[in-house]
Amino acid sequence: MSKNLSRRGFLKSAAATTAMLYVGVNPDGAAAAGSNDAMLNPFVKIDSDGNVIAIIKHFEKGQGPATGLSTLIAEELGVTMDQIGFEFAPSNPKLYNNLFFGPFQGTGGSTAMANSWTQYRTAGANAREMLIKAAASSWGVDDATLDIQEGIITDGVKTAPLGDFVVAATQIAPSEAPRLRDASEWKIIGKEATRRLDSLIKVNGEAKFGMDVHLPNQMVVMIKRTPQRGGLVVSFDDSGAKEVKGFIMAKSLPTQHGVVVYAENTWAAMQARAALKVEWDMSEAEARSSSEIREELMDALGANPVYNVNKVDQKTVASKIDTAATVVERTFYFPLLAHAPMEPLNCTIEQTSGGDIVLHDGAQMPTGPHMAYQQIFQLPQEKIHIKTMLTGGSFGRRATPDADYQVEAGLAFVMTDRSRPVKLVWDREDDIRGGYYRPATGHKVRVGLDADGNIAAWEHQVAGQSIMKGTAFESFSVHDGVDHSTVEGLADNPYVIPNMAIGLTDTEKATSVLWWRSVGHTHTAYVMEVMMDMAAKAVGRDPVAFRLAYLEGGDKDARRKADVLKLAAEKGNWGSPADGNVQGIAVHKSFGSFVAEVVEISGTPADGIQIEKVTAAVDCGIAVNPDVVRAQIEGAIGYGIGHAMRDQITLDGGAVEQSNFPDYEPLRISDIKAIETHIVASAEPPTGIGEPGTPPSAPALANAIAQLDIWVAELPMSDRGISFV
Repeated sequence: MSKNLSRRGFLKSAAATTAMLYVGVNPDGAAAAGSNDAMLNPFVKIDSDGNVIAIIKHFEKGQGPATGLSTLIAEELGVTMDQIGFEFAPSNPKLYNNLFFGPFQGTGGSTAMANSWTQYRTAGANAREMLIKAAASSWGVDDATLDIQEGIITDGVKTAPLGDFVVAATQIAPSEAPRLRDASEWKIIGKEATRRLDSLIKVNGEAKFGMDVHLPNQMVVMIKRTPQRGGLVVSFDDSGAKEVKGFIMAKSLPTQHGVVVYAENTWAAMQARAALKVEWDMSEAEARSSSEIREELMDALGANPVYNVNKVDQKTVASKIDTAATVVERTFYFPLLAHAPMEPLNCTIEQTSGGDIVLHDGAQMPTGPHMAYQQIFQLPQEKIHIKTMLTGGSFGRRATPDADYQVEAGLAFVMTDRSRPVKLVWDREDDIRGGYYRPATGHKVRVGLDADGNIAAWEHQVAGQSIMKGTAFESFSVHDGVDHSTVEGLADNPYVIPNMAIGLTDTEKATSVLWWRSVGHTHTAYVMEVMMDMAAKAVGRDPVAFRLAYLEGGDKDARRKADVLKLAAEKGNWGSPADGNVQGIAVHKSFGSFVAEVVEISGTPADGIQIEKVTAAVDCGIAVNPDVVRAQIEGAIGYGIGHAMRDQITLDGGAVEQSNFPDYEPLRISDIKAIETHIVASAEPPTGIGEPGTPPSAPALANAIAQLDIWVAELPMSDRGISFV
C-alpha cells in the first residue's frame, strides 16, 4: 500500500559502536536518526561483516513472504539471494502493522506482498544509498558514479564489500525518497531462477516450527474440551489421570471451557487427558444438527432478503426474469469446512527472570494474543514478547478474533507458579472437532435470458453465517449491515451483468465460524461460475465466449479477467480435450488477482472420475517470485478441489462427527495428475497469490462434470453420487 509512503520518513538507527545499520519506515512521518532505542519499523539490518538480514513482518506458513520480501530488499540493495537472510519481526503493531489492516500486525487476505511492495523496496534502496554515500565520501568521488552489485560497492575502478562502510553509513541522514531501481535493472525480481530461501532449512531439518519448540523444564499441556461448542465444565475426576506416568496435574480453565492437563511430555498428556472424566453443562451449547442448519439456510433463501447488497430494485429484476425467454435457476448449499493444516495448533509460553512473558508461536496475527496477554498477565505491552516461528500451514486458522489457542496457553500458564514453561499441543482430533469452520452458506439464483441468448436479469440471494459480525473486525468488513466477507466475489465481480440484484440474509452461526482460504470467494465463485456455464448451455453458447461477452467493454479489472480466461483456454486446449475426456472452465478475481482454470477429466461419476490436468492462468501483477507463484497456485488448486470432492464438517446434536483424516480426507497426490500454471507478464503492482487459485478450482471441476449431465449444486461432490479414482 504505497499511498501513505510519501508522508513517511526513513530511519537510520545504530551507534557506530554496534556497527549495525537499520533502515525502515518511520510511521509518524518524520525522518529520524538515533540510537537503537529510537529505532522505528526496521526492515533491513546490516552488520560490519556485510551480513544482510531482512526483517519479515508477515509470518511464514508456506506461502513465501520470507522469500518474497527478502527478494525486494536484495534487489534494491544490490545483493544476491545467497547474501541475504531473514528474521521475523517482533510483535509491535505500531511499527509492523499490516497497512491494509489499520493498527493490527498480521498476515492474511493474501496481502503480504501487496502491502509491502513499496515499503520493502524503499528500505532496501535507502540502505543502498546510505552505504554508497559513505563510500563516496571515503573515496572522494561523486556518489552518482557508484552502485552496489552482488554485495560489492564499486565505481568501476575501486571496489569494496558493503560491510566496510556500515559504520560510516550510520552517520548519514537517510533520504525521504531514495531512487528505486527501474524494472530494466532487476536481476532477481520476476526471475525464474530465484528460489525460496527457506527450502534448504526445511529439507535438512534446521527449520524450527512451533511444534519444534522445546524449552528446558517445560510442561506439555493438552485440553479436554467440550464435545459441543459452548459447553462448560461442572466438575472433573482426575483419579484415572493420576495413574499415568508423567502426569502432573489437571485444572479447569478459568472460563470453564475445558480442563487443562499438565504433563512431562506429549504422550503422557494425551493418555492423562483420555483418562479424565468430566461432567459438562450443555445448557448453552450448540445443539443443532447439520440438517437443521441447512434447513435454516434454505428457509432464509425462501424469504425476502434482509439486506439489499447492491441497492438494485429487486422487484424490477424479478419481473424481468419472469418475462424472460429462458430462465435458469438453481439453489446451492455449502457445508462447514475445517482448515486442517498439516501442523496442528500449538504454542509455548515462558516467563523470563525479569518477569516478561514470551510466547513462541506461529503467530498469524500477533496483535491479538499480545493484547490478550496484557489483560491475562496485567502487564504493559513492552513486557510481552512474541517470537514468531515457522508454521506448517494455517489457511486462516491461526488468526481468530479471540486469539483462542493462545489465550488457552496463557490461561494454562497463569494457573501455574510460572517456574516452568508451558507448551500447548492440539492433536488432529482437537483440530477437526474443536476448531473454527468455514461458514455454511446457501445461494438461490435465477437468471433470465432474452430471445437472443443474452442475460436480461440476474437475481442472486445469499444466506450465510457472518464471520465478522460480533467480532473486533466488524467495523472492518460490515457496512450497512452487510458483511462483505459473505458476498465478496459476487458484489464486486468484474462481469458486466445487466439488472443484477443481490440480497443477503444472516443466519445463526453454527458452532464457531472463521475465514478459510479465500473466505467468501470459496462459495461465491462456485455459484457465479457454475451459473455462467448453466446459462451458456441453456442458450447453446460456448462457455468461454459467453463469459467474454460480459467482460469485453468493461473496466480494467474486466479486461484483466478476460485476458486470463483467454490464456487459460489457449494453454488448456479448450474445446479439444483428449479422446474420451471432457473439460470445464472457471475464472475469478480475488484479493486483487485474476485466475482462470481449465479442468480436464476422464471417467464417469459411477466408475470414478480422474482429474487428468488443471491448466491455470494467473495475473497477480508483477510476479516477484514466479516459482513461489506457481507453488501457491498448485497448492490452492489442490486445496479447493480436494475439499469440494469429499469434505464437510457435520454436526449431530451440536457435536462434530468427523475426527481425523480418515473421515476428513485431504487431497491425495494421485487425485490430480498434472497442474500447469501460466503467469501473465504484468507491470501492475503485485497482488495476492496465497488464495486466488482456490476459488475457480472447484467450479471448473464442477463444470467439467456437468459435461456428463450432472450439475453439482451441493457439496461435497462425493455426497452427490460422484466417485473419484
